[in-house]
Amino acid sequence: MDILNIYLPIAQQNFSVLLLVTIGFCVGVLGGFFGVGGAWIVTPALNIFGFPMAYAIGTDFAHIFGKSIVSTKKHNKMGNVDWKLGAFTILGTIPGVEFGAQIIMYLEKIGLVESTVRWVYICMLIGLGSFMIYDYAIIRKRKEIAAKNGIISNKKSLVEKIRDIKIPPVIQFPRSNISSLSLWTIIFIFFMVGTISGFLGVGGGFIVMPTLIYIFGLPTAVAVGTDLFIVMLDGAYGCFTYSLKGRTDIIAAVLMLVGAAVGAQIGVTAVKYIRGYGIRLLFALMILCAASSLVIKQIQVEFNIPELKPVSGFIIMAAAILMCTIITYKLISSAYKEKKMYK
Repeated sequence: MDILNIYLPIAQQNFSVLLLVTIGFCVGVLGGFFGVGGAWIVTPALNIFGFPMAYAIGTDFAHIFGKSIVSTKKHNKMGNVDWKLGAFTILGTIPGVEFGAQIIMYLEKIGLVESTVRWVYICMLIGLGSFMIYDYAIIRKRKEIAAKNGIISNKKSLVEKIRDIKIPPVIQFPRSNISSLSLWTIIFIFFMVGTISGFLGVGGGFIVMPTLIYIFGLPTAVAVGTDLFIVMLDGAYGCFTYSLKGRTDIIAAVLMLVGAAVGAQIGVTAVKYIRGYGIRLLFALMILCAASSLVIKQIQVEFNIPELKPVSGFIIMAAAILMCTIITYKLISSAYKEKKMYK
């Protein structure tokens, strides 16, 4: 099956064309649906299947940038993008991305980039996925019971505490239902997001969406669309800075974009048929699957167990394909019911 393989000159790898397109398609569906660039799948997947970590990060930035343009355009038609908020975030994310990229170059120089990035990915994915499942299973039910019993809590939420910070200049974001938010709060939080983005090779999506929902209090649909716009901006700069460092394989990125362009249409359209908390639960489960594949990859490298190499690759791809199947099924069944209702 050599006809389905291609030599990637920058990464210096022989790679399956079909695998790259499949990764792109899955990330397109999941990214469009969850409002993320999908790098939390792409960077681990490329590394698991043979890319050196720095090249996986740089190539993913190029892929993120191209794919997010398609998804952002689609979400804008649905009214889900807060352009004003997204534009202000670059004051923090761009310096953060460059700072994170410089850390990666240093770790590569001293030979610690592979294991360090994997461990950071593992800790962040497990922590984030666990919190989102806890939020879905515990906090949501607690709020529902309190509302049913007419209990009103006087305790301020994190969102309210963040909005209470009034260091000028203070800005309004009507599209996101935010009456006032300090610009310095946006810059500080998104500098940290940008640093994580530049370090892990992500558009920041799997960090940005929870940030927009749990810290800034955006409605889920608007958080998804705005997140993709922010991911697009981060991806553009990340692609630029990693390309200057010779760590971006454009051929691999373009092949993934072929699949992503199709998948993004499915993912974005499915958002309007699935409830906000349903989106969050599926997102959390996918994050934990990605974390488990990286744990197996790290065990394989640390203890030199070559038999585990296909296992880590299988887990991340099987989870991605399964999640895409669930989303596509929900889209088709919900659209059919809606069509039947209006007949």
